[in-house]
Amino acid sequence: MIRKLRIILEMIKFEHTIFALPFAFLGAILGSVAMEGMLPSWSEIGWVTLAMFGARSAAMSLNRLIDSAIDRNNPRTSNRAIPAGLLKSAEVLLFILVSFALLFIAAYNLEPIAMKLMPIAVFFLVIYSYTKRFTWLCHIVLGLTIALAPLGGWVAVTGEFSLSAWLLYGTVALWIAGFDIIYATQDYEYDRGAGLHSIPARFGIAGALWIARGLHAVTAVGFILLFVSTQLGWLYLVGALLSVGMLFYQHYLVRPTDLSRVQTAFFGMNGTLSVVLFVFAFVDLAVLR
Repeated sequence: MIRKLRIILEMIKFEHTIFALPFAFLGAILGSVAMEGMLPSWSEIGWVTLAMFGARSAAMSLNRLIDSAIDRNNPRTSNRAIPAGLLKSAEVLLFILVSFALLFIAAYNLEPIAMKLMPIAVFFLVIYSYTKRFTWLCHIVLGLTIALAPLGGWVAVTGEFSLSAWLLYGTVALWIAGFDIIYATQDYEYDRGAGLHSIPARFGIAGALWIARGLHAVTAVGFILLFVSTQLGWLYLVGALLSVGMLFYQHYLVRPTDLSRVQTAFFGMNGTLSVVLFVFAFVDLAVLR
């Protein structure tokens, strides 16, 4: 059982939770300070963490299960756990059900609106994996799905939305969509040959990278607007400017004629960006405020 669990955690790239979890915390902290004038409680942070673990684990497992046939035929993904025979579909399905149960438990222990909105989150978590079969906007759908983390964190501790909450949601959605486009350039040839839809397959690698740059330019504006629209101070602004620098550096690493550093841009820069932005915002609100 431990071996199977280890394989599942490797399959869903559990360590990549670092992309979204800091933004979930950021949403919870920003919302609590803006609406209630104080930081969220440790219990609220704990339930938000459990909700994130459940939601992301379910989403990634669903993606691997739904795409198992596609992964089997793609040389880049053929060694994933299900195509390689390391896991059975029934085992992955059981893990998905457990993950959704954790999400349900966490939502139940947060603000009542979290339970009411959970079906919408589940819908997005399920539908994303099918979108590459019919639309090249699949990257935008992924962004809108993962950006539910900060929006959910905000709503989970405040019980309400605000303009700043939606600004955070849109900014993170565009950031996710942009780096997913960069990541998808690795499957350009396969996607076109298999009839799958993606922005690289539709517009070519050079065109896709320009679209990703445009999305990340708007992301940069969103990071700065958060400083204007919330109670964040100068230290957050420093973190935001550092994050914008990372976005630009990410695009410096990846060229249409050289995709060898996509993994560095995807895993290194994006994981660092989310942590840096959260740490600077947290210190700004919790220490300097």
